[in-house]
Amino acid sequence: MTTSMRKARGQGPQSHRVTVLSQSTWTTLGIYAGFVLAGAGLGWLVSPLAHWLVTLPWAPLQGPAELLASLPAAVPATAGSAAGLVLGLVAQHEQLAIRLSDDRVVLTSKGRERTFSHDAVATVFRDGGRLVLLGHDGGELTRQECDLNADRVADAFTGHGYAWADTDPHKDEFRRWVPATPGLPEGADALLTARQKSLEKNGASDEDVRELREELARLGVVVRDEKRRQYWRTFRRSDPIAE
Repeated sequence: MTTSMRKARGQGPQSHRVTVLSQSTWTTLGIYAGFVLAGAGLGWLVSPLAHWLVTLPWAPLQGPAELLASLPAAVPATAGSAAGLVLGLVAQHEQLAIRLSDDRVVLTSKGRERTFSHDAVATVFRDGGRLVLLGHDGGELTRQECDLNADRVADAFTGHGYAWADTDPHKDEFRRWVPATPGLPEGADALLTARQKSLEKNGASDEDVRELREELARLGVVVRDEKRRQYWRTFRRSDPIAE
């Protein structure tokens, strides 16, 4: 198994440089503008749709349709813009921000901040749209959704002395999970069963899915998802140096 690695080129532990990676102002404005315009557009469509529905005696929701038809067209458009703004705020809240220095990594997403010391991080890599930090025991310290430019992120990590891999160095160790798979630690199969149900119901972004991943890590199991299928590998867990 070979994995391409980028050479770390930090300036040593004496460096006090800090690098902050987040969506640019223009990207953020574009997200807001897209949601607001989409909301306004849908709002403008509500009025003619309501007028059409009230002409159809068999159509459902006649009462709400009559109410919407009686409103000025600007009202639903304004409401749609407001809803788009709220969705924009939610999207920004969920974006990953990275704060890097030569001695620690701070990841902030969805109002949650996690800090890892440099000594705890063995390797960093991208797995599709996710940023992954590996510990020295082979376990995942964290796995985060990351929409930031991949080369920019890689250069920032290597610039602060972290080892960056172009692919997961343990990718050949993963096996697809099926119920009662042999080789799993005690209790892991039940957690994977519960996690599969959450994956099929809500998708990989569900909070239960994340929490069950963390429970599996405590048992020494790393899990990754592909099209709502789970793949797993084991590692010999040690206590990470995290803050």
